[in-house]
Amino acid sequence: MSALVTVSSAELTAWLGQWWWPFARLAATFWMLPIYGDGRVTPMVRLFLAFTISLGMAPMMKNMPAFDPFSLEAIVVTIEQIVFGLLFGLTVQLLFAVMTTTGQILAMQMGLAMAVMNDPQNGDSAPLISQLMLIFCTLLFLGIDGHLAVLDILVRSFQAWPPGASLYRLDLMGVVGLFGWCIGAALILALPVVIAMLMVNLTFGVMNRSAPSLNVFSLGFPMTLLLGLLTLSISVSGVPDRYLDLVTHVLDQLTGLVIR
Repeated sequence: MSALVTVSSAELTAWLGQWWWPFARLAATFWMLPIYGDGRVTPMVRLFLAFTISLGMAPMMKNMPAFDPFSLEAIVVTIEQIVFGLLFGLTVQLLFAVMTTTGQILAMQMGLAMAVMNDPQNGDSAPLISQLMLIFCTLLFLGIDGHLAVLDILVRSFQAWPPGASLYRLDLMGVVGLFGWCIGAALILALPVVIAMLMVNLTFGVMNRSAPSLNVFSLGFPMTLLLGLLTLSISVSGVPDRYLDLVTHVLDQLTGLVIR
């Protein structure tokens, strides 16, 4: 006769916790991450991806807190995992915001702010230069396996910041500081074009004062556009090296988010 396998409620909740906590954190992170959380990726795909990865991680998640699914403690810990996932994804989102902000600055300086297109990721309209910079940085991020590095840090975060730990252990000020870093990095990347456009505007301003009869607007707009495109083509050649430094900085911030 075959022996019956009995499983206690404590063992069942422990096994369920090994899957549920990674799933809650991964699902919130994929909703905020730039590539996984793109508007063209349906929520069903993101949930299925989080479900699959959490199942693979479950055997490695030892000493996860057991919980009663209908208890207040389980709800609080789940909210903690969701908040952590949103902060984690927001940190990576700021890395892509650097390039889109750079594109917006370039578009305004070159007079192409009116050339906009639909942004499916944010559900809004964005300048064409900004979308080109976003595609460029996405290809660079995938080319250096940044998406795999982010997943690796996310998996290791369960050891550094396990479920049930307080949110006070997180380096939240580092995340807040990334907002100012995002604007500063975008200005540095766009600085060559900004200086070139400033010189052009100063030149046409002097021309307008010395020869008021000239139609400076009809002459200045195409010259500004051509010089802006030329400066942009020269600046783009140095973006990959600078972008690698930005990715390294953000990955260090992600590691410091859970390890203080």
